[in-house]
Amino acid sequence: MAMQMREMETGKVKVAEWQQTMYGLDSGIQSGATTVRDDDGDFTISKQYTMTSTVTMQEPDMDPQSVMTRAQRVRAAMFPETLEGGTTILSTQTDPSQMTNVQRLAEPSQMLKTAIIHLINYQDDAELATRAVPELTKLLNDEDQVVVSKAAQIVNQLTRKEASRRALMQSPQMVAAVVRAMQNTSDMETAKATASILHNLSHQREGLLSIFKSGGIPALVRMLSSPVESVLFYAITTLHNLLLHQEGAKMAVRLADGLQRMVPLLKKSNPKFLAITTDCLQLLSYGNQESKLIILANGGPEGLVHIMRNYNYEKLLWTTSRVLKVLSVCPSNKPAIVEAGGMQALGKHITGSSQRLTQNCLWTLRNLSDAATKQEGMDSLLQQLVGLLSSDDINMLTCATGVLSNLTCNNSLYFSTHSIMKCCKLHFKNTQ
Repeated sequence: MAMQMREMETGKVKVAEWQQTMYGLDSGIQSGATTVRDDDGDFTISKQYTMTSTVTMQEPDMDPQSVMTRAQRVRAAMFPETLEGGTTILSTQTDPSQMTNVQRLAEPSQMLKTAIIHLINYQDDAELATRAVPELTKLLNDEDQVVVSKAAQIVNQLTRKEASRRALMQSPQMVAAVVRAMQNTSDMETAKATASILHNLSHQREGLLSIFKSGGIPALVRMLSSPVESVLFYAITTLHNLLLHQEGAKMAVRLADGLQRMVPLLKKSNPKFLAITTDCLQLLSYGNQESKLIILANGGPEGLVHIMRNYNYEKLLWTTSRVLKVLSVCPSNKPAIVEAGGMQALGKHITGSSQRLTQNCLWTLRNLSDAATKQEGMDSLLQQLVGLLSSDDINMLTCATGVLSNLTCNNSLYFSTHSIMKCCKLHFKNTQ
């Protein structure tokens, strides 16, 4: 009986030990068992436990990214703003040259989400501007100039966004109020805000039409006499956009004495501003003899030649040469350009790297050359023209021979033989 009781107890111990062994494996602890003999001579199991390095899902320091579900990783890639601060996405990319499916999905999803957000904001901006137009129009027409200034600044902010800008330009009353405020103000901040408004509106054809119909051109021309550089910039660029894209704008600028205000601006020193101004002069003078005479009367040839002589900004030189080419076919402007040193100034640019500038200068020289037979100090120009006689470009060759022909025609024997021969000798000497 005692023996049976001992066997039962021994069995219970073994069952408990095996349970501990199984639970130990689950919890990261391995158990080992060795058979030993007890004092009574029976065999029992002695328990030994050893720690292992098995990592389980319940470890507190486990990187949560490694246990992310697929849905969580996709959401993290598509909507990264939902992640907590400092959280990073664990990449499953094995080959850097191959994108994972999640990466392929994330980019178009982000683009779609951004587009939807922009669409919502666009609609909100348009609705806000539409509701504000009547009240802002009323404020712009107020007698208190402080109120007008504040209203103009608010409208200026609205025109910086496309949606609200389109809403504003669809209101003729609003644009007319802006133009009226510009014409009547003596406050520089109001002038700056209203000029900026019209500049922003001029980026769309609908805005250009609104400015034109509201009488904006005379107001903008008036701003060309402003002492504030930013107002000048807004005015000239808006007028430039109108001249380029709005039918009837050229005549409106001429009638508003725009040329009389633009030509003095050639004395400014900003190359980019001058490039826009000279392009406006070309647009207004091309095909219009009256405009050419107005430019002459206001000292245009001298200002244009000064630019060709003293600047190296290619776009400015190109736009200026275009104006000079237009003026060079005018019998009244031609001698004025020559007297101002136009032949020598244009000659500086006939061997440059800009083909369009070179071509314009050569054609202008050709037009002017019959009026320059009495000019002195032409040896350098003659030498350059002789050098162009070896060009393969038919246009350059035609212009060079034309200029040389005009300069020597009806000229003194000394000029036609001595100077040309001297230039030929210098050219061939330099090319050897």
